Amino acid sequence: MSGLPARSWDRVRALLPAPADFAAMARNPRRDLLAGLTVAIVALPLALGFGVSSGLGAEAGLATAVVAGALAALFGGSHLQVSGPTGAMTVVLVPIVAEYGPGGVLTVGLMAGVLLIALALLKAGQYMRYIPAPVVEGFTLGIACVIGLQQVPHALGIATPEGDKVLVVTWRAVEEFARTPNWTAAALALAVAAVMLFGARWWPTVPFSIVGVVAATLAAQLFHLEAAPPIGDLPSGLPAPSLAFLDPSALGSLLAPAVAVAALAALESLLSATVADGMTVGQKHDPDKELFGQGIANLAAPLFGGVPATAAIARTAVNVRSGAGSRLAALTHAAVLAVIVFAAAPLVSKIPLAALAGVLLATAIRMVEVGALRAMVRATRSDAVVLVLTAVATLALDLVYAVIIGLAVAGTLALRAVAGQARMDQVGFEADLPGEHSEEEHTLLSQHIVAYRIDGPVFFAGAHRFLLELTEVPDVKVVILRMSRITTMDATGALVLKDAVEKLNRRGIAVLTSGIRPGQRRALESVGALDLLRLDGREYATTPEAIAGARAHLHRAGLLPAAPVTALVTEEAP
Repeated sequence: MSGLPARSWDRVRALLPAPADFAAMARNPRRDLLAGLTVAIVALPLALGFGVSSGLGAEAGLATAVVAGALAALFGGSHLQVSGPTGAMTVVLVPIVAEYGPGGVLTVGLMAGVLLIALALLKAGQYMRYIPAPVVEGFTLGIACVIGLQQVPHALGIATPEGDKVLVVTWRAVEEFARTPNWTAAALALAVAAVMLFGARWWPTVPFSIVGVVAATLAAQLFHLEAAPPIGDLPSGLPAPSLAFLDPSALGSLLAPAVAVAALAALESLLSATVADGMTVGQKHDPDKELFGQGIANLAAPLFGGVPATAAIARTAVNVRSGAGSRLAALTHAAVLAVIVFAAAPLVSKIPLAALAGVLLATAIRMVEVGALRAMVRATRSDAVVLVLTAVATLALDLVYAVIIGLAVAGTLALRAVAGQARMDQVGFEADLPGEHSEEEHTLLSQHIVAYRIDGPVFFAGAHRFLLELTEVPDVKVVILRMSRITTMDATGALVLKDAVEKLNRRGIAVLTSGIRPGQRRALESVGALDLLRLDGREYATTPEAIAGARAHLHRAGLLPAAPVTALVTEEAP
């Protein structure tokens, strides 16, 4: 076996479940089983609702919760994560269903699984930590708005109008409701949402989503509420795995949606795992294993008719609060849902769509953490701008574009802030040189030599300010650049510095430097600036040596009488 395959196999083996993962499942199985049962009760109406909202039906949501939930729990990088269909993923899937149909969604899920596994092999999980908090909060706010708006047609008892923009679809549904109002469906949706929101405030341990759905279903059956249509027939079991949906000729056109789905799955899963870590002591997820687990889950779910899956923050939080300590809880959640699929499909099929819409409306409202939003908006103006832009882009465009826009704006504002920290100040020598110097020496220095101390980063975002300041230096004979306090320098900064030195030299002004750090030399050398500064020996280690060199230069030019310079060559920091 060659070296490369061996290393590749080692990388794959590092992503597979370790013996310690299974050993943890035997520590407190009773607690994990109870936690898994609790999560399954919470997850059932969400799985049904998100399946319906995606356009593939309630059975697709259940299949995703069972298959993806089990595989992600087994292969993922978190002991506490619960995966399945989510509102954020549903937001992305709706336009894909509208354009490519159900088969396109299943193909996209399959391709996203491959991409997630590739990301895991490339160790990309570690980079998700660099997403700024305002982007995450704006993203969450936008998703909550989209999920809520998506439920409006079912909540109003209206067939979902045509359209791929949620705002347009919602407006058309409201117009249709105004023409032919369906107060029965609206009342059921609002009642279920109210039960969830107000009930959770008084009894947070009770799964009010199930309570509300069961009550709405009983009401619809007892009072024959035909204006509140049910989910409809469900298969009593999972379908046999199949690739019949796969159309190889469509893979090229589906690549962009698959990238979007994979990016969202990675983002939401790693954010959820981070939240789970923060809710516990001693738990820490492996981001690359988590991507691998989500990849395996998304490879398998489409084979059984399931939609693309991701980790679910709300269900993961319920799992942690219920006392889960290992993967057994998430596996139990999937197993309980599988039993429901096989044993209770006729009962589940009678749940009114309006009741599921109420569950998702309440879920959307609970996703918005007002305190976190208020704190983020008050932090800085830049944070507020990033949060609002990300939320608006999520609502008006799509989730992946929203994250890209949020990251771009956050990065631009951050660069602007960093560039603003860079300064170039003209400094006097009295405070910088040790020892005492005669008044005549200071007078000569102030007449012929000016020194600038550059502080902070010199890079593309702000380097041109230095070019303007340096080239507008007053009529002097020598400029000394003190560079020991430059924190970083890129090629743009080095080019700007070289340009400034050349312009000053053309004016007959000699440029001397002191304190160039090793980290700056590579950038300066790459653009030829270092050779320019070394010309005639104009680079010095310390500022006193640079001053001595400046005086010697003026003396050679006949602009300064001979004077002893040894007093100026003293040991000091650059």
